[in-house]
Amino acid sequence: MSIFREYDIRGVYGDGLTEPMASAIGAAFGTLVVRAGGSTVSLGRDVRLSGPALHKALLSGILSTGLDVLDIGLCPTPALYFSLFHKRVDGGVMITASHNPSRYNGFKLSLGRHSLFGDDIQQIQAMVAREDFIRRPPGRHHLEKDFLTDYLNYFTTHFKSFHGKKVVMDCGNAAGALIAPKIFERLGCEVVPLYCEPDGRFPNHHPDPTVAENMADLIAHVRSFGADAGIAFDGDADRLGVVDETGTIIGGDMLTLFFAIDILLSHPEAKILSEVKASDIFYDEVSRRGGQAIMSKTGHSLMKAKMRETGALLAGEMSGHLFFADRHFGYDDAIYAGCRLLEILSRSHKPLSSYFKALPKRVSTPEIRVDCSDTHKFKVVERCRDHFSKQFKTIDIDGVRILFDGGWGLIRASNTQPALVLRFEADTPDLLDMIEKSIRTFLNQVMYTL
Repeated sequence: MSIFREYDIRGVYGDGLTEPMASAIGAAFGTLVVRAGGSTVSLGRDVRLSGPALHKALLSGILSTGLDVLDIGLCPTPALYFSLFHKRVDGGVMITASHNPSRYNGFKLSLGRHSLFGDDIQQIQAMVAREDFIRRPPGRHHLEKDFLTDYLNYFTTHFKSFHGKKVVMDCGNAAGALIAPKIFERLGCEVVPLYCEPDGRFPNHHPDPTVAENMADLIAHVRSFGADAGIAFDGDADRLGVVDETGTIIGGDMLTLFFAIDILLSHPEAKILSEVKASDIFYDEVSRRGGQAIMSKTGHSLMKAKMRETGALLAGEMSGHLFFADRHFGYDDAIYAGCRLLEILSRSHKPLSSYFKALPKRVSTPEIRVDCSDTHKFKVVERCRDHFSKQFKTIDIDGVRILFDGGWGLIRASNTQPALVLRFEADTPDLLDMIEKSIRTFLNQVMYTL
């Protein structure tokens, strides 16, 4: 699979993602920035073992275009995004592979304050293939040693004390460990650290809070220590996982709803975004409370673009990407989202679980991934859309969401893997089973004929 993906550049280190390739990507990105009139970019990396080698190569490529580089060193991705708003830079690169296993690495690119994705990533790939690079006398490399202190100070000036609250924090031995525990402790929160030692091998579990088994230790510690909540970060701390005080995992759509309810108290008609995989409970409840619930395509870069287009104050994905334009900058920062959660709990003095007890009860599946080649996956979705749209109302903004009386089913093509993504929801287990079986039966017929 190509390392040039929909939202970023990512692959196995040494297999497609090499130092010469990193240097070429740096030169292509630098050329893009220069042609846009830029002169300086910021650069950060997570704790992966391949980071130093890729950093050196990427840096050389960027400098070769004459750009200056403000190097903020080891950091979570949200700190790199923060630099786009707080330093005089014209873009930035984060060296990370997010939640992927330790053998992976990659680059998240921003031009100005906006993430590059889709056609922009393909443009970078084409420039690398053509060696379409501007070459000028090397730019200057400046190492910003105290940048994480600036990032920490932002939190301490924007949040009041969380004194009296206890949280278990699972950093997964990843980039969040560099600063997140210190931020919460500085705000007066009692932090029970779990895997908060940076280690690019990720020896305890993959830093991916969407996988239930990765949350097992967090759940056990929340119950054991009587914490108010447990929070977990992915590999670069732009995605948040949460468990309540009982140890129950809160899905990304319900976590978005939790924040939406709070925002709607001060912004009664606010626009709130989520994605095609989100529960009907989210959309119905936001609307019931006076907000404007908007369904968007899946993908953190697409979400940020849709927020700018609609003026939404909040967006959230099932994956734990949470975007606050309310009192923040509209990018995905799991550390900031964790602070917003503690802020609400500190203000209300109610247990986290209580916010979800009054919501309607529905049954749903997790995300289900079905292997399907990149060549065929979009064709399969199109066939399913054409078939089911003859019998049911459908939503086709990202794949096809098929609406049944009392439930729905989703088929969409993954933008990051050779796979289809399925999810089902219904009022009852029997209806859920019926919806899943009817959709899977036709899906299997389509895939068998390819």
